[in-house]
Amino acid sequence: MKHVSILIPQGQSSLVNIQGAHHLLSWVNEYVVEMGRDPLFKIELVGSSDAIKHPDGLFVIHPEKHPDEISKTDLVIIPAIHGAPEEVIASNSELLTWIVDQYRSGAEIASLCIASFFLASTGLLNGKQCSTHWRSAPAFRQLFPEAILMDDKILTDSEGIYTSGGAYSFTNLLIYLVEKFAGREVAIMAAKTFMIDIERTSQSPFTIFVGQKIHKDEAVLHAQDFIEKNFQERISVDAITEKLCIGRRTFERRFKKATSNTINEYIQRVKIEAAKKQLETGRKTVNEVMYEVGYADTKAFRDVFKKYCGISPVHYRNKYYKVPAEA
Repeated sequence: MKHVSILIPQGQSSLVNIQGAHHLLSWVNEYVVEMGRDPLFKIELVGSSDAIKHPDGLFVIHPEKHPDEISKTDLVIIPAIHGAPEEVIASNSELLTWIVDQYRSGAEIASLCIASFFLASTGLLNGKQCSTHWRSAPAFRQLFPEAILMDDKILTDSEGIYTSGGAYSFTNLLIYLVEKFAGREVAIMAAKTFMIDIERTSQSPFTIFVGQKIHKDEAVLHAQDFIEKNFQERISVDAITEKLCIGRRTFERRFKKATSNTINEYIQRVKIEAAKKQLETGRKTVNEVMYEVGYADTKAFRDVFKKYCGISPVHYRNKYYKVPAEA
């Protein structure tokens, strides 16, 4: 039987993550018992206080164990924790030390959504692939440049550390862990019972591109503003650098450092974001949208769209545009 520690940090942690993880893993235990097998998981809520009150005052969680009472666990699940990362880290230093000790003793770690910030503060994500909510990707990259952020991924698996993308995509990571520990048959049954898409791997179709602008490079900010106001045109890197009177190679390095995108990638992403908004209304054909955002080649547009959204323009429109019901 594997010991699972679901952490209850100080602060506003995700009740959905906590209850959802507990519920699904408990269901697995019940299911395998019905099949004549022994339960697979011993699940315990672990926190540094006897009662942890959410800041909104609506909920109080009572952890079953203090970290000091658990010398060895097999899997640590960290729920998303909302609030300023530095405050969350400062108020949970005891848990952070415990997580590192458990990992070094052989435990596996799973962070859900923006819990990646909490986990990354331990240094355990340095040099490892990880994911987080797509909205938090720019801030994560700035704070933890040594982690390898895969912000298009629903989940990552790297040397016994698992991370999930944003919000309810944590259910996909739970199904992944169930398959690893209980087998494919149980994972499929769990996915069907909880109605979770077992093959969903990308959060790209849900991503809204918002250019990274928390940097202080004025020239890069001017370039971003120019791209966003002129995305309908054919914009060249040379035209931008000539406008700013900066050498191309130097500016490309500055732009990449500030935004985590090359200039061409940024241009493409702004165009595709505009195209997505048009496709969601369904009032224009894919070709009309393509021309409006500055593309003339159907294949090129489709390839770039799929690169950033994970699906084709037609699939995207069918996914998000609902034909109005007739009166």
